[in-house]
Amino acid sequence: MPLVALMLAAVPAMLPMTAAQAEDGAEKPKPVFAPIQTTAMKTPTFDLALRADTQTLAHLSPTGDAAFDFVPASREAERAGDGYVHIGDIHIRLKTAGSEWQDFSSAHARKQITALPAGADVLAAADITASMGSSVPLRVERRWVNDHGVLAMRFTLVNTSDAAVEIGGLGMPMVFDNIILDRDLDQAHAQASFVDPYIGRDAGYLQVTRLNGQGPALLVLPETGTPLEAYRPVLEKRAAPKDDIFTDRSPRTQVSEGFYDWTVASKGFAEKEWAKAGQQWNEATSITLAPGESRTIGLRFVTSPSVRAIEDTLVANKRPVAVGIPGYVVPTDQTASLFLKTPSKVAKIESFPLGALTATTEKAGNGWARYQVKASGWGQARLTVTYADGQKQTVSYYITKPLDQVMADIGNFTTTKQWFEGKDDPFHRSPAILSYDREDNKILTQDGRVWVSGMSDEGGAGSWVAAAIKQLDNPNAEEVAKLERLVNETVIGHLQVAEGPQAGAVKKSLFYYDPKEFPDYYDPKINWKNWTAWSKKDSDDLGRSYNYPHVAIGHWVLYRLARDNQGLVKQHDWKFYLEWAYRTSAAMMRDAPYYAQFGQMEGDIFLDILKDLKREGLTAEATKMEGLMKGRADHWRTLKFPFGSEMAWDSTGQPEVYAWMRYFNYQPQADVTREVILGYDPTIPSWGYNGNARRYWDFLYGGKVSRIERQIHHYGSALNAVPLFDAYRQNPTDLHLLRVAYGGMMGGVTNIDQEGFGSAAFHSWPDMMKWDVITGDYGMGFYGHAITSASYMVNDAQLGWLGFGGDLKTKGSQITMAPKDGARRRLFVAPAGLWITLEAGRIQSAQYDTKTGKVVLTLDPASDTAPTARLLFETTTQGARAYTTQTGTADRGGYAIPLTGGVTTVTLSPR
Repeated sequence: MPLVALMLAAVPAMLPMTAAQAEDGAEKPKPVFAPIQTTAMKTPTFDLALRADTQTLAHLSPTGDAAFDFVPASREAERAGDGYVHIGDIHIRLKTAGSEWQDFSSAHARKQITALPAGADVLAAADITASMGSSVPLRVERRWVNDHGVLAMRFTLVNTSDAAVEIGGLGMPMVFDNIILDRDLDQAHAQASFVDPYIGRDAGYLQVTRLNGQGPALLVLPETGTPLEAYRPVLEKRAAPKDDIFTDRSPRTQVSEGFYDWTVASKGFAEKEWAKAGQQWNEATSITLAPGESRTIGLRFVTSPSVRAIEDTLVANKRPVAVGIPGYVVPTDQTASLFLKTPSKVAKIESFPLGALTATTEKAGNGWARYQVKASGWGQARLTVTYADGQKQTVSYYITKPLDQVMADIGNFTTTKQWFEGKDDPFHRSPAILSYDREDNKILTQDGRVWVSGMSDEGGAGSWVAAAIKQLDNPNAEEVAKLERLVNETVIGHLQVAEGPQAGAVKKSLFYYDPKEFPDYYDPKINWKNWTAWSKKDSDDLGRSYNYPHVAIGHWVLYRLARDNQGLVKQHDWKFYLEWAYRTSAAMMRDAPYYAQFGQMEGDIFLDILKDLKREGLTAEATKMEGLMKGRADHWRTLKFPFGSEMAWDSTGQPEVYAWMRYFNYQPQADVTREVILGYDPTIPSWGYNGNARRYWDFLYGGKVSRIERQIHHYGSALNAVPLFDAYRQNPTDLHLLRVAYGGMMGGVTNIDQEGFGSAAFHSWPDMMKWDVITGDYGMGFYGHAITSASYMVNDAQLGWLGFGGDLKTKGSQITMAPKDGARRRLFVAPAGLWITLEAGRIQSAQYDTKTGKVVLTLDPASDTAPTARLLFETTTQGARAYTTQTGTADRGGYAIPLTGGVTTVTLSPR
């Protein structure tokens, strides 16, 4: 039987785990709850229902689509009691002069509400003051309104006391069905939704997208006086103090991210729970009501026909729209563009911190205003746009060093501060690049999650994978020498089986917990009683396929460096490392068959290895590997949503699934994968959420602050950019793909601090707003950044000529770009559909002639290690003309181009 058949026969059918199985290993019987009485209603856009007793939202479906619900209607009965929040509830923190903040919640202890007259445009109305608590000094009224066909929810707060009331916390729970519990992947993709916030004050909104990526999407928009100032998690009610009433009884787990408050005012939180946090997205404010004074806030619910149509829907609803090109991460040597389309004129644009960002007016058209954005300094910054009608919009940016310096920083930090060399290490981790704690500024030689210190699994392999992939396009001789030692002295023979029938197999961890073998080694301050403290047997397990790409990357990078450079790699020749990369790939299929049925993080590495085997003429190995991978792809092709993993739902496997669907010409399945990614990977005017592929549980496994929390620029951001870049190059008219991809790719460098430490992810909850202090699994994301780092020359029908990754200039028919991305080795000329890659050498500038189609590349001078450039190019867009060049000699499917002490020019001409 072929190996792939053995692999598939050895594992259960490729059915995704339900959440119950993922959490506890077995299905649990479901309790039975009494049904909840509701009142059905309609607007032109929605079929909805309100609970008869509370008038909170119990059902919200697009008109005519009863099978789908944006809110967790199927769980309404089990979530009916006190302490469960719903859309229609409200949280208020307030105080009077000389008093402390007091909290009031309509969901904490419900009382009978008083119905108010409805009729005309009012679908339902109620005085809900009784549910707020007996001491609340406000009257709280809520109305559900059909406002000229748009569903709106409005609260009116009236100060009924004889003293002024300051409201420092004002939040409306946004409860959408992100609960994956008891659903398999097909059910989850059909029924569940994810929510992404644009925390942009008066221009803020929520987008609620279905897991399958299909429309319609739901947009929650602010009415006047209802800014999205903060997005506060409604914490899970566990052992919280009795007076902590801003909680929800639904568990927050890997199968449910939990719910959040649309927070209109946040000063009361900023002074208490968030006092030690980092910079918030917006300045915290409060609302003061004089005796008898009232304030009305409200939200509107509209649908967008698709994810790509969200901005058009915002424009149609007269909302301010901002589009950042290439995004909202700005290196100090690059110029970004900000496009604004608004119903009210721009009155002023201000920077915080002062001088960090400058916005200069440029010429634009098609209803857009265009601003050139330059950055100075480092770290978070924001622009506040004030409009003539008084509304304020904030756009959040992240400022970095020039990317070549960022690459140098992480290379240096990982190979110096994180370099571990201790010949007496009992776990054979020397030499190594180990995880690092930035708070304590020390290498983590011990952690109760043994993989964090064990060089394997994501939380332990991240640092040395980052150090390895950095060398691909930015090699440094001293760093490469250390990488060779790490691979040959520690990986091969210790982390990876070196010989015998299991040669190439990879362990789960080199570190383990065995107090009998090492009675004096383990730190007693660490909790060693969790399941995470694997024994030697557990750490030696070869069956976790996710560990194999990490090791394959190390071998493959050394192959590429040895093949395309001189004098960098010294211990073995290129063929040695390519064969080990192949051996690792085959071993995954042989020794880790269960998890190999799923797409792997960094799984694109296998495709690169296969292509290089073919180009090097290693036919037997290439044929075998292609057969193994086709077995996986053929099975994925039979599944509707082939994105299973060890988790109930994941954003890890989609990139590799997409890669093999494309390679084997299974385009319909590649298209499905692309759209699913767009369902959890948004484009939003914020460095944090733009291109931020959803992840909310990996702080548990690789962070220092261990909790379920939406992670900003975890490795999923850059990894999910990989397929989106490819999809864009197939269809350069779909700018949405490029914007999301570039946001994720550039998000992958915000993790790197000014010295070069790379954090696992950013803590998005407002009580932290900081980078986690452990490196954890960051390297997986840096891999995604490194292999996709490129510049794009784009001519968009609406926005005109755009440069992604470098400054672009136009002069007549000549379009010139100087790449400033972190590699300067990859360039896409979108109008020509021309994809240019260098495996040695660097692009100094590129000129595209719109009349002739010619592209002239100017390459950097030769260096000691790179005397020859290696150029490959192809047209990726259907119908685009093929290109040719007269420069260089044919070499492994590309061209070898001798470099000189000066610049070298290469002309690519369309046939």
